[in-house]
Amino acid sequence: MVTLNIDLLEQLGQIARDAGDAIMQVYGQHDFDISQKSDDSPVTAADLASHGVIVAALSSAFADVPVLSEEAVIPWQTRRHWQEYFLIDPLDGTKEFIKRNGEFTVNIALIRDGEAVAGVVYAPVLGRSYLGARGVGAYLEVDGKREALVVNAPLRAVPVVVGSRSHQSDAMAGYLNTLGEHEMLSVGSSLKFCMLAEGRADLYPRLGPTSEWDTAAAQAVLESAGGQVVQFDTNEPLRYNSKEDILNPWFMATAPGWNNR
Repeated sequence: MVTLNIDLLEQLGQIARDAGDAIMQVYGQHDFDISQKSDDSPVTAADLASHGVIVAALSSAFADVPVLSEEAVIPWQTRRHWQEYFLIDPLDGTKEFIKRNGEFTVNIALIRDGEAVAGVVYAPVLGRSYLGARGVGAYLEVDGKREALVVNAPLRAVPVVVGSRSHQSDAMAGYLNTLGEHEMLSVGSSLKFCMLAEGRADLYPRLGPTSEWDTAAAQAVLESAGGQVVQFDTNEPLRYNSKEDILNPWFMATAPGWNNR
């Protein structure tokens, strides 16, 4: 069993930065190839390069812990027996990468008994690393300086809501209509969770499709900072590897104080 401590977060953070370097080598090219996967989502050489860096590093450092990646899905018959594994999205926000707006991340999570207990989210263009683990805390690292993330700010009179820059839904529009007055920010990738962890936003309702690797690392960061991620319809915690498909149900991520509003 992997020990949850600051050393683990630092180790995962370095792996994420190394993967980010591989991504940036492609990002800096004048042009790069874009392919379509079976679900019509895009994939680039940067996705695959990051995947290679992360899997090699995790397999070397944690030889007994399996890895599930967006770029190498493991059959349910095998992973259904996993009690602990790494869940990675080598490049979360490929559409943002293609648009070159900088709002993409490297996501590495540790899942234990269906719960995201540790995670690292690294935004290579922004130079920001978000780290969190249960019982350890959550942190933001920028230019080698680390600060703790503890979300305990007073409630805003008007909530700040974050939503997807590339994926909109009628259900989301309907929810916002019922919410009342609010400020809406459109942000790519798992940075939406991280904005809640930093206290820069209050609510992230996701009433549309996501996959488990899209959310796990950032959920660990947000929950380690004091926030919450629950299924939208049941208010139960968002969990992992409990069924054959890897799609999440609709969910709501919140900063403290908004949980029961």
